[in-house]
Amino acid sequence: MFFSLPNNSDNCIILRIKNQSIIKIIKKQISAPKSLNEAYSYAKPATFSRGTKISYGPFNLVVISGTASVNEKGESIHKNNLKAQTERTFANLKALLEESELEWKDVIKTNIYLRDIDRDYEDFCKTRKKFYDSLELPFYPAATCVEAKICRSDLLVEIELWALNKN
Repeated sequence: MFFSLPNNSDNCIILRIKNQSIIKIIKKQISAPKSLNEAYSYAKPATFSRGTKISYGPFNLVVISGTASVNEKGESIHKNNLKAQTERTFANLKALLEESELEWKDVIKTNIYLRDIDRDYEDFCKTRKKFYDSLELPFYPAATCVEAKICRSDLLVEIELWALNKN
């Protein structure tokens, strides 16, 4: 049975699981301003954060919003170049993971959105495999890949992810 104990912070929940110890859950916004800016500071602001880190007991869960080939000024880069956009997207995700004190080996699930899955899926997979293999991951994370209209017409790929590690 879970219940919340009073706390003075909206970013912290304290739970007790049946007669066991109390677990403190802390949520924190994550960002990597040297790599990409926050969506709410775009010329046309978007109301989401780059990601959230949830720490509970000895575990950290990171959920990263859809991320694309965007620079620190919020500009799309590598227009019409799937390989370069994919590489920049992975670099942005890596920066967000590092800010959260997690690594790619902690990634458990990715959701990939391609503007044109018939045209780009094979090339995307080659670039992703090269990136993953360069990290010497113990295994590839679970993944879903779908075709979707991405928020900007000049972006070809967007990726969101979930990562989990133990302190």
